Parts: sequence; C-alpha cells; structure tokens
Amino acid sequence: MISSKPKQNRFRVVGSSPADADSAVNQDRDSAAGTDAENACPYCFGTGMEVVPGVGARRCRCQSPDYRERLFRAARIPPRYQHCTIQNYVTGDSEISKWVAKREADRIINDYVEINGQGLLFIGPVGVGKTHLAVALLSELIERYQVRGLFYQFGALLRQIQDSYNPVSQTSEMKVLEPVFNADVLVLDELGASKPTDWVGDTMMQIINTRYNDKRLTIFTTNYSDKRKNESDPTKLLEDRIGVALRSRLYEMCKTVEIEGEDYRKRTLAQTV
Repeated sequence: MISSKPKQNRFRVVGSSPADADSAVNQDRDSAAGTDAENACPYCFGTGMEVVPGVGARRCRCQSPDYRERLFRAARIPPRYQHCTIQNYVTGDSEISKWVAKREADRIINDYVEINGQGLLFIGPVGVGKTHLAVALLSELIERYQVRGLFYQFGALLRQIQDSYNPVSQTSEMKVLEPVFNADVLVLDELGASKPTDWVGDTMMQIINTRYNDKRLTIFTTNYSDKRKNESDPTKLLEDRIGVALRSRLYEMCKTVEIEGEDYRKRTLAQTV
C-alpha cells in the first residue's frame, strides 16, 4: 500500500465505522477543520480516547493497529489494481493529458479536506490508465486520511443490486446501496458500460443524487466521450449511455478530465514480442 506522507501539515479525516457514531463524525470533521496539528485525529484530538454519544469514553479507533488495513480490505479494490499508485502511473513526455490527469489526482489528494466533495470524471479510451489513477487516488486517501473508501465496477454494482432484490421485502437492494451512499470516497469504474435502461438510469440517479446532496467525493471513469471525432463518427456519447439529466448532474459534482494516448496494454505486448 501507499506509504507516502502528506506534503504539508493537515489533520486526518477519519471515516466513521460504528453506526452509533455516524452523527458525531460530521460534527467532529467540521470542528477539526481549523486545527494545525499534524495527523491529529478528529475523534480523540491526539488523546487516544474518544467519546461516543450514548456509549461513553473508549479507546479511539485510530489506536487500532489494523484499522487502516481493515479500511483497505473494506474498499474492495481488485487485486489487479492494488499495486496502483500515483507515482507508478506512467506518463510519457509528450502525453500532456496524462500529466494533467495526474496533477488533478494530486490536487484531490492534497486538498481533500477543502474540496467540499467535488470529484473527478476520467474520460478516455481503453488502456490510458483511468482505473489506475482512480484506484491510486482512493488508496492514497485511505492511507493519508483514513477515509471509508469503496471501489465498484459499474456493471458489477448493478448486477449485485439486481441479484439482491427480494420481491417480498423489497429491502435487500438497500443493503448493497447503503455502503455506496455512505462511503467517504467512491470509485465507480466504467460508467455507462451497462445497457441504458430506465432501471439503470433511475438507480444511477439515486446514487449520484444521494452522494451529491451529502457532498461525498466520487471518482468516475468511463470509455465514453462527450464529443465525437467528426460528424460521421458513429460512437455513442456518454450522454447517450447515461442520459442528459445524469450527465448534467455530473458536471456539477465532478471535474471532467479527458485522457488521451495509446493503449498501454498493446504497447507493453508489442515491446515483449
């Protein structure tokens, strides 16, 4: 995992874990915003003991030796991407868009406390490193701020919601959606990959609206662009895949970053032949 330290003094924002402390998390986060103490925990303020409403004083969660490791496991980062860091994201000298994307990822990491939930939408063809950057960003935020993070591939999330649906109780799908709603940082990979049905659109709008209203950071990746190469280009646009209303909301909650370049998988294969 990433072990780099913050470049400047800033407090840790620690995502909540016990359900009974959820309401206290936002209050602690707001009240801790003015501190200059490096790595000061907003739960215990460096004392090692936290006070939980209705429970009392107890040893702070930040004192648990495996707390950060549990956060990484809970984030569901696929094994294939667990090596990804900002540092090992390859950018060629002439690949300006990749340098820009890397800079935007660094900005989110360094300014996480102040960005007020505005995320990123990485747009680009297959193999330019969109998922690499998104996972690297998520991993660094977990490492540095101990946030509750979550990774989902868009199609896999929809399938899991569908598989969980119980026509009798009609509540099972919320067990899947609740962590998606509540994660401090969500990476939603391959946005628009699933067939754009009304159910897909409604589900996606519910996720995005909830996170937008709660000012929770979301990082999206997609292979679909906002514009065609020329008038005869038959390629579907992102707006075609997710709908006009949803694309409009993404403009509000994310900064769009387009990444260009060749497929690094093809390039790597060519170099080994």
